[in-house]
Amino acid sequence: MPTRILLEGRPGSGKTTAIRRLAALLPARETSGFTTEEIRTDGSRVGFALETLAGERAVLAHVDFPGPPRVGRYGVDLRVMERLALPSLVWSARTLVLIDELGRMELAYRPFEETVRAVFAAEVDVVATVQAQHGPFTDALKRRTDVKVLPLTRANRDALPEQLAARLGS
Repeated sequence: MPTRILLEGRPGSGKTTAIRRLAALLPARETSGFTTEEIRTDGSRVGFALETLAGERAVLAHVDFPGPPRVGRYGVDLRVMERLALPSLVWSARTLVLIDELGRMELAYRPFEETVRAVFAAEVDVVATVQAQHGPFTDALKRRTDVKVLPLTRANRDALPEQLAARLGS
């Protein structure tokens, strides 16, 4: 039975760091997916970049983007989801799919939500990050009996990737 894990954490808890560390700890494991990270200018967050595990990168959301959609003060470029995120979520039976994150910006692109449903229905291992807040899509994933929700905090963010790597290494 495939492993399906949601790492749930507040902003700044280290979700992106944990996913990147997990990928680095499993160099022999076939992986697919992406991470997101803040873009900062003069100490202020001004946007978010999306980077595939293969190294392709683009700005997903920025205060200077007009939208729609808009999530908070950020306009979201859904073309980045189409061009980078979706193609990064290909898998085979041995693939570990890593998704950072299942947030409002990413889920604003409906085909991404459909692809995530397919990933969680497939016979593949998946580790995804979610914020510790309610949302219809992520709440439904959290309630699935085949999904393990693990809290991610500053206290466990260094040890958790190693624990997961030991579990997913084969």
